[in-house]
Amino acid sequence: MDERTKIINYRNIFQMGRLDNRVAVVTGGAQGIGKATAEKFAAEGAKVAIWDIDQEKGTAVANAIGGKFYSVNTTNLAAAEAAMKQVVDDFGQVDILINNAGITRDASFKKMTAEQWQQVIDVNLTGVFNCAKAAFSYMAEKGFGRIISAASVVAHYGNFGQTNYVATKAGVIGMTKVWAKEMGRKGITANAVAPGFIGTEMMLTIPEKVLNAIADKTPLQRLGKPEEIADAYLFLASDEAAFITGTTLCVDGGLTL
Repeated sequence: MDERTKIINYRNIFQMGRLDNRVAVVTGGAQGIGKATAEKFAAEGAKVAIWDIDQEKGTAVANAIGGKFYSVNTTNLAAAEAAMKQVVDDFGQVDILINNAGITRDASFKKMTAEQWQQVIDVNLTGVFNCAKAAFSYMAEKGFGRIISAASVVAHYGNFGQTNYVATKAGVIGMTKVWAKEMGRKGITANAVAPGFIGTEMMLTIPEKVLNAIADKTPLQRLGKPEEIADAYLFLASDEAAFITGTTLCVDGGLTL
């Protein structure tokens, strides 16, 4: 084995297990980016609690990675608090919260109903608040925590037909900045990840010609992969990002340039 190979192997050894002895809650962990995140975190040594409303898919993911599934409606604060208490009872602690759950109910402003507006606000904004509220006291008591929330590149430039979705993602970025200022003294960092267009189940509602046009506008000439967002979550959850808080990391292939 030559010296270069030895260096690469040593580097891989030291990089593995970046989340050893950590307990992570991943909302929306049954599929897409959430599933990829749960798998990656488990591979890096974390004990993973998957929160979702899809019991069949969520249980399957949890079983595959040696984690545990919790059926949680994050739009309900009492439900989020009860589930977080159960996670702490089951695992002894909670160190990382990945606020990944989200939905779309797209329509132009003229056609958007009050119900479509409220559904997205409830899940994408209030749900993020509820989960962070449920986790905060446990993290503060321990003096350590990572709260990482899903924003979106559309929060920066808007998107036709997404008044509700864009409002929530811009709100997530704003909340993240406030939390970073308020929670830092407790040893908790708060950051957001703003994905570009990622090849997940959510993209199935978008016509192929539209997706191709988006890819053409992206400097890297493709859509992102769920694993690439999971990598960003992993970095911000790791000790390598210990001095990063209040930031929004765009993972979009350069779409916002």
